[in-house]
Amino acid sequence: MHEYGIAYDIVVTSRKAALDNNATSITHIYVDVGELSIINPDQVEFLFTTIVEDDPLFKDAKLTCTKVKPQTRCSCGYIGSEIFVCPECGQLPEIEKGKEVVVTRIEVEAD
Repeated sequence: MHEYGIAYDIVVTSRKAALDNNATSITHIYVDVGELSIINPDQVEFLFTTIVEDDPLFKDAKLTCTKVKPQTRCSCGYIGSEIFVCPECGQLPEIEKGKEVVVTRIEVEAD
């Protein structure tokens, strides 16, 4: 289950950022999940909640996952969302966005 590892990494990343910034609590975490990442955002959110349920740093923390659509670029100059065959020249385009899982923002409370 890849989603557990992703949820765990989100917790670790958020905890480190919060502690590095002397935060007393984490209120909201935003994550971009590429549609091609083969990750189920609903499962990540559920597992995140389960992992942090007894952690006072994450009391009432919310995780928001936003899906990122694929974006590709071809050497012929095509930019779009076709991932298999460039509609301009028939080559295989390079995927630039859509495979990532990235923590984009962490909101915290500090004294």
